[in-house]
Amino acid sequence: MNKQVVLITGALTGIGRATAVAFAKNGAQVVVAGRRDEAGNALVKELRSFGSEAEFINTDVRKEEDVRALVDKTVARFGRLDAAVNNAGTEGQVGPITDQTAESYAATFDTNVLGVLLSMKHEVRVMQKQGSGSIINISSTYGHEGAAGASVYVGSKHAVEGITKSVALETVKSGIRVNVVAPGPIDTGMLTRFTGTPENKAALMTSVPMNRLGRSEEIANAIVFIASDEASFITGHVLNVDGGKSH
Repeated sequence: MNKQVVLITGALTGIGRATAVAFAKNGAQVVVAGRRDEAGNALVKELRSFGSEAEFINTDVRKEEDVRALVDKTVARFGRLDAAVNNAGTEGQVGPITDQTAESYAATFDTNVLGVLLSMKHEVRVMQKQGSGSIINISSTYGHEGAAGASVYVGSKHAVEGITKSVALETVKSGIRVNVVAPGPIDTGMLTRFTGTPENKAALMTSVPMNRLGRSEEIANAIVFIASDEASFITGHVLNVDGGKSH
């Protein structure tokens, strides 16, 4: 059985939740992070039903003291950190550039970019001492494409992909791999909020060559693969899981 110690931020809904379940079913010890105690404790109960020694740690990835504590508590509990999935994210305020403000920018970038940066800082700190580790940052098709009406979100995901490629080069000699999984349109609550109307959601689906929305479990399976030793020669890579949308 897989006995990886895995840390997942933004683990309480959607892709993060599906990823936690996939790792637990695969035999990993899973630490899930988020901001809602009740949902976190309920998820831990489910993960333990699969035999995982799961733990929930309340964390706001925008605050460095929270992120430092999350990583340190994980290592204190399990002795090491093998894989980290930096999934916490927000769609922010969707709308034209003329409606954006310094506040709407900060609200998106503090979670999507600063949160990833702080998470990697402390994950790398631990993994360098071990001489091993796999970090997976969650981007989007919009991490390498444009989208009208979503400039701030798109910019944040472009930033995640650039930071990932840079940190992959920084850490490659330490035995750490750093990659991006970039989902296309996935049938989650975030996508429903992002598109705003059923018509917009249907229109987005028609842009996917497979002509359907992805499932959170399909992203989770890709994350479990790229975190594993089966992906041992992959670093600095953007893995598109998008039904053919990026081509």
